[in-house]
Amino acid sequence: MPWMFRHTHIGTLVGKRTWGGLIGISGYPALMDGGVVTAPNFGFFSPAGEWDVENHGVAPDVEVEQDPKAVRAGHDPQLERAVAIALEQLEKNPVPEPHRPAFPNYQNPRVGATEAGGGRQ
Repeated sequence: MPWMFRHTHIGTLVGKRTWGGLIGISGYPALMDGGVVTAPNFGFFSPAGEWDVENHGVAPDVEVEQDPKAVRAGHDPQLERAVAIALEQLEKNPVPEPHRPAFPNYQNPRVGATEAGGGRQ
């Protein structure tokens, strides 16, 4: 969900506003002829406890038009802009590199471990 992406500050939303139709349907009662009946029966609310998204959608942080001519030429303007933004953010905030600790030595238990009952007998 775009609004949860924004709420958790995972990254930048890039593209166009979502369409705003998020009233959900669940539980499809079956009819005798094998058909089903559907009716909207739930909506979405924000972490602040307010009804959200329905009828207005989620606006992006960076709006990018999906240009049909560019798409036809094999480009995806929204994806390309999102990748450029992600690379800029990674350059400004590099991901910390984990450092592997020394491998444990199970062949020689620690001195005193046998006396404490923790070593091999």
